[in-house]
Amino acid sequence: MIAASASASASAPAPPPLAHRASTRPKHAAASPPPEARTADRRSTRAVPIDPLSDRATLNLIRRTLCPQQLGDKGRDAQPAIQDLLLPPLTSRNDVDLQLYAFLAIIMREFVQSWYSKITADETFVPEILRIIAHCSTALEQRFRKLDLETRRVASRSALQSSVDADPREVYHSIFPLPFLSPVPRLDDNTAVELQRENEATYRQLLVQGVLAILLPTEDLENPCLTALVEQIFSELIIGNVIAGKASQPWLLYEAICIAARSLGEQKDRTKARIVSGKDRSPDLGQDAAKSAKWTAQGIFVLIIHLGILFFNALRLMAGTLADSISLPPRTALHLDEEAAEDAHNDKQPPPSTDTNLGAKVPVLSFKLWACFGNLIELEERKPWLGGFISLLQTAAIDGPWRIAGLNGPLDRLLSHHIQSLFDSSHLPPILRSLRGALFPNNSPGTSTLVAPQSERELLALRRRAASAISDLLPASVTRVYFGRRHWRLGGLFGPGDDAGSPSAAIDEDDDERILDELESLLDVVGDEYCNKHLMYSALELVLVRLMPELSDKGVVELRQDRLG
Repeated sequence: MIAASASASASAPAPPPLAHRASTRPKHAAASPPPEARTADRRSTRAVPIDPLSDRATLNLIRRTLCPQQLGDKGRDAQPAIQDLLLPPLTSRNDVDLQLYAFLAIIMREFVQSWYSKITADETFVPEILRIIAHCSTALEQRFRKLDLETRRVASRSALQSSVDADPREVYHSIFPLPFLSPVPRLDDNTAVELQRENEATYRQLLVQGVLAILLPTEDLENPCLTALVEQIFSELIIGNVIAGKASQPWLLYEAICIAARSLGEQKDRTKARIVSGKDRSPDLGQDAAKSAKWTAQGIFVLIIHLGILFFNALRLMAGTLADSISLPPRTALHLDEEAAEDAHNDKQPPPSTDTNLGAKVPVLSFKLWACFGNLIELEERKPWLGGFISLLQTAAIDGPWRIAGLNGPLDRLLSHHIQSLFDSSHLPPILRSLRGALFPNNSPGTSTLVAPQSERELLALRRRAASAISDLLPASVTRVYFGRRHWRLGGLFGPGDDAGSPSAAIDEDDDERILDELESLLDVVGDEYCNKHLMYSALELVLVRLMPELSDKGVVELRQDRLG
């Protein structure tokens, strides 16, 4: 045995040396990654945060809140579309339904499920509420499709806005009385403030009850528990909190002006950057021109040539636009055309038209919106000659030769086409998404990025910023001509520009400050919360009455009796 083992050991190969064993190890084991690389790998595998306003996060919010029974059926990574969640459609567009259901999910989670889940574990209550809301939204959409939006929402806006010009609350309320906003609240009278709030809350509930009595089916209207809860959601959370609460605050309107002006300014800069490339000119050229603007005879000659080219291009663009507008359809209500086609198909004599949309149709240039805008900027008081000249052009375009701006004229069709494009439903999803981000940061009630001013000085500073934002959008020459200058200098046309420290430059700075003061006085028209409530409620009543004329003919009790017997 000893000899056998010795012979076996002698026949076995000798182990390789240490250096050779080290060289036979795997290559990845020899070079271990440094700690920095391992840290980078861990950071790369970390999940990227999801935008709470994205479609993925919105769908997850809707599934968790409104469709919890589907969480176990679907995979974790599966992202169904909004139409796959077995929810009743709110509108005819899925992208609009996605944003509306996101609002409903937040409202139901924070204000309904927070207390209902403590009472019972029943999950059929939320689908019943959603079904009632879906009935209301689809019925409203059908009425919107039959509504002449441009005539009813644009031509009637002057009657609302002209009422804002009355500054004192007492005079304002006596001329345009709203019973539910009486008595006029005063800071030194707490009883009047509380009474006005109670009247306003009662009016909101009656208004929503009348709307539900018209829109809901009879079987849903017979359920008092669900209808009462839906009434509270619409009257308090939507109308009371958003429309009459936050939208009536002057500081929020000033913030909205600043945000809109900033967005328009960025869009204007992007458009200018696309049109004019900055590679062919020095970056200091604009600064030098701003510092010292020289008006010479040669410069005026070049300016005249540029103005002539601009005028020629404007005429060519106007002629091409009018030629294209001829192919646009006439301004007729779609539902009237459908009814006429149906009557012709059935060989029936069409009944006399009782719809006021056709009789109320006027040319776009005759809309009261233009007079409303003129009242806001105080056109007749500041530049009466300009108002008269615009009125002369308006009359000539509507009633003059060729009637290019008359009813169904080329210019009238073109303006109507652009107004209809403003009311396109494709604009709703981004608006609703931005509104949700402002009202509910991270899809939950929290501290908004827009903070109310804490003092009167901060409110005045905010109004000043809003005036400055509007001034930055307008050309300086337009604002100085419209608001007027205290000194007119004609000698600078052929001489060098003013230096920064010259008296003329100081006068220009004073004029700029005075222009901001004038713009502030124009913005003061929305500086009172009580007057803003008048405007918001008047606009809400106007829209609802145009959609549901039954509200102006019958009271809430009569509407419910007609539906329930």
